[in-house]
Amino acid sequence: MSFPSMADASGRTIGAEELAAVGRVLQSGMLSSVWGTEVRALEREMADRHGVSHAVAASSGTAALHLAVAAVAPDPGDEIITSPISDFGTVAPILAQNAVPVFADVDPYTGNLDPAAVAAAIGPRTRAILAVHLFGAAADLRAVADAAGVPLIEDCAQAWLTRYPDGTLAGTAGAIGCFSLQQWKHITCGDGGLTITDDAVLARRMRLFADKGWPRDEARRHVGLGLNYRMTELAGAVARAQLAKLPGVLADRRRTAGRLAAALADLPGVHLPADVDAHAWWLFPLVLDPPLTNQEVAGKLAAAGIPARAGYLDQPLHCAPALTEAPVYGNSRFPLTVPPADRLPAYGPGAFPVAERLVAQTLLVIDWNERYTDAHVDEIAEAVRAAVTP
Repeated sequence: MSFPSMADASGRTIGAEELAAVGRVLQSGMLSSVWGTEVRALEREMADRHGVSHAVAASSGTAALHLAVAAVAPDPGDEIITSPISDFGTVAPILAQNAVPVFADVDPYTGNLDPAAVAAAIGPRTRAILAVHLFGAAADLRAVADAAGVPLIEDCAQAWLTRYPDGTLAGTAGAIGCFSLQQWKHITCGDGGLTITDDAVLARRMRLFADKGWPRDEARRHVGLGLNYRMTELAGAVARAQLAKLPGVLADRRRTAGRLAAALADLPGVHLPADVDAHAWWLFPLVLDPPLTNQEVAGKLAAAGIPARAGYLDQPLHCAPALTEAPVYGNSRFPLTVPPADRLPAYGPGAFPVAERLVAQTLLVIDWNERYTDAHVDEIAEAVRAAVTP
């Protein structure tokens, strides 16, 4: 049986609504969001869906994170704490603002940041905590951020409509929530990003940073450093059509994830995510107990035609050559130097053993999709049982 994939139409919800949206923009002749209406409408709809005051669109999920990091205004050498299990797009904006990524270890079963490890990593130069809601499970760092008196940025790229245990929507619990509209996410316009916030000052900073520091409601003058991270009207129109479909996408993913979770619930040595209806199920993660290994089980699943892989990443971010050895600016490792940092960051193997063990040995992820049928789920369940049973 073939499995729908987000790489093609079989696993996407793109249809007549998106075609009409693109046609509407092309017929208008206005493809730039500076003077158009689609991106501004998308921002309003995104803010309304999350019950917040402001949303700012960007050209990618990484760009959205860059807006957020720039808005919290770290000084060179300031530290932002984040997860070693994420896309490099979580870390690149920190470096781009001349700040230092500081990692903390993760929970052994969710892969999300361990609040105790984050609290231990906080120092005098901590400027923010950037929590990643990995695979669609909420990483609750609210209490840690509040106790430290620093803003919480939420990376919701994999966590559209994820909810905290108290029902709060991911992206609304911290100072800024960041979302991705890249090809492989729950909804897509190819590439695009959105930030949300209830803070008018942060919203203005992000809007200015996305548009070369140019306040469009004033004369042509540039009031601060900014880049061109504007979303196009074509992307915005497609994203609007996709955003309207988001509740259905999540309902379908949650229903089939619940079916698989029930089918595997009694399987020894396999840990499943909790709270099916709060999880966004970007992927379906499994954590294995020894002597099971992710490479062995993933190999058996792949041989059975199941879209599964070991570890999610080849290596945790703190082991990436971009951080351990490569130059950052020119031939320099600035800002990972003293100065501007007060201390050299701890990167490389051995620094965060739980994250390293997850990637190398225990974490296995199965691709998930709103177009999966009960038959797809049952085939996955049968293959997992066979792969983990001696």
